[in-house]
Amino acid sequence: MSKLVAGMASSHAFALQEPSSWDEHRLRNRQMYARRYGTLPPEQPGVAEETDDENHRRYERIRDAFGFLRRKLEEMRPDALIFIGDDQNENFTDQVPQIAIYLGEDFLARSRGYDAESARYRCDPKLAATIFAECVESDIDMAGIHALPDNVLMAHAVGPVLRMVDPEARIPVVPIFVNAIHVPAPSPARCYYLGQTIRRALERHAGDGRVAVYGSGGLSHFTGGYPWVHYEGPFSYGSISEEFDRWLVNTMEAGEGHALAGISNPEIIANGEIELRSWITVLGATGDLRPELLVYEPFYRGIMGMGVGYWNVPA
Repeated sequence: MSKLVAGMASSHAFALQEPSSWDEHRLRNRQMYARRYGTLPPEQPGVAEETDDENHRRYERIRDAFGFLRRKLEEMRPDALIFIGDDQNENFTDQVPQIAIYLGEDFLARSRGYDAESARYRCDPKLAATIFAECVESDIDMAGIHALPDNVLMAHAVGPVLRMVDPEARIPVVPIFVNAIHVPAPSPARCYYLGQTIRRALERHAGDGRVAVYGSGGLSHFTGGYPWVHYEGPFSYGSISEEFDRWLVNTMEAGEGHALAGISNPEIIANGEIELRSWITVLGATGDLRPELLVYEPFYRGIMGMGVGYWNVPA
């Protein structure tokens, strides 16, 4: 059987960019909001309260955490990396699956506004097929993607993060998509069960490969792409639900990841946590472990609470 050796999770988008570029990218994001809703949203007060020096100092923790993940992957060299992220009208437009897995041999990772060039990543189609079968047999209606147009996987949740943590594309990838921005979306309990099912699939997979699982997205952020038509809470564009974020971080630090399965979909929407589903899926796979690394910093200039986590899974 294959063995899960590590769980990883991180924010993406602004978390992969230097603070000096955040103002420019935030303006573009506000303009995207204006195109969708007809008005340019005002800046959050927290933007003016952040200084360049402070942001660069605090962002060092996020940059160093990504470096930690990159070194861990270089050291362990897993035989496969199960990569969980959302799709924001990048690959799926007319048909939007709630949960899907890519079953192909390889893909070109690309993302509008993030990647200058495409990067080719190998896959592990046999492992993907095992996960696909286990999920369907476990009553998870997972969609199977056998081919991509021009073999391009267009997702800012995938390509830019892979370039950060595996820049030489050494590790075969199994991409799994979990819907985040389209309402309705999978519940946290469903995502946790998905992670548990992935773990069972590994244990039933032929061979003795070592596998890591990565969740891309989050934490709290209210951007131009947020499903605002379904939001009725007190937060506005550019907000960060810091109190909820810190509860999440404290719960994970305590090794009580199962508690995140008890969050409701209304709580997800209310606190800007739509991409938390990727993290919860990872926690379902790893089980209740204390993280070896868990870093959190809220940045209003970066429009999000940024987080990076690593869980070592003992043999």
